[in-house]
Amino acid sequence: MPELPEVETVRRTLNALIAGKTVARVTVRLPRILQRPDDPAAFSAMLEGRTFQRVERRGKFLLMMLDGLTLVSHLRMEGRYGVFPSDEPLAPHTHVVFHLSDGTDLRYRDVRQFGTMHLFQSGEEWLSEPLNKLGIEPLTDEFTVEAFERALGRRSGKIKPLLLNQEIIAGLGNIYADEALHLAGIHPLRSAASLKKAERQRLYDAIAATLRAAVEAGGTSVRSYVNGRGEMGMFQHRLHVYGRTGEPCHTCGSPIVRLVVGGRGTHVCPQCQRAPRGAPKTAATGSGRKTANAVKRRLDGE
Repeated sequence: MPELPEVETVRRTLNALIAGKTVARVTVRLPRILQRPDDPAAFSAMLEGRTFQRVERRGKFLLMMLDGLTLVSHLRMEGRYGVFPSDEPLAPHTHVVFHLSDGTDLRYRDVRQFGTMHLFQSGEEWLSEPLNKLGIEPLTDEFTVEAFERALGRRSGKIKPLLLNQEIIAGLGNIYADEALHLAGIHPLRSAASLKKAERQRLYDAIAATLRAAVEAGGTSVRSYVNGRGEMGMFQHRLHVYGRTGEPCHTCGSPIVRLVVGGRGTHVCPQCQRAPRGAPKTAATGSGRKTANAVKRRLDGE
């Protein structure tokens, strides 16, 4: 599923491709993509003659700002946008086509068909689902260590599922939660309540550093993700734990272990991330002092 870095990269490329272009008409080939309104004729009628002003992002959602309207789009597992000449044949699984007045199309493809689109009058998108309950937006001024501390509060759940909770931090998903936890030297089965102040600071720093690096690399292409120009991301070449089961940890050389935490596949280094009591034996060791020193070196860019 595209996470914050991938959606941010799509936002940037789409903004360059469609800003200033006007919608002539819309073809909806899979109506269930539409959530608001759910009627294709009404959806198309609202958009006809509207001009794309810019593309923004909130968490994992794209916000396509038109004159007077906001289209909120979630890519889910494999949704993707691209701009093509109108006379180019449609690729399989193309479900929504925005025919633009300059002879091009903005096309939405989705093999898994899980994506969603909500259309609002400008400003109303913040008052109801899917945006009204989203948590802190990373990589903005609002994402401070104090705000992160408040968001975690006195929660006692396991830290990995809490990081995936979009009402706490918007945009963080499975890939970058695993990577940030490894960078911070924190096991995903640790409870949030067990984290000391220094560990929360390390985790905050690791989340920000990981997301910044992933955005700079254009996201992670581990399945089908490409940006609005059809280009792959490059952060998959810099992953330390995610998808590397059995491979050596870049920090200590121990084999990466795959666990299931909160129903999600989770990747850890058993040496760098000390497991809580009662965790699987494959993830039960680690040196806190060595981990803290390694984290500092990586955060400092050494």
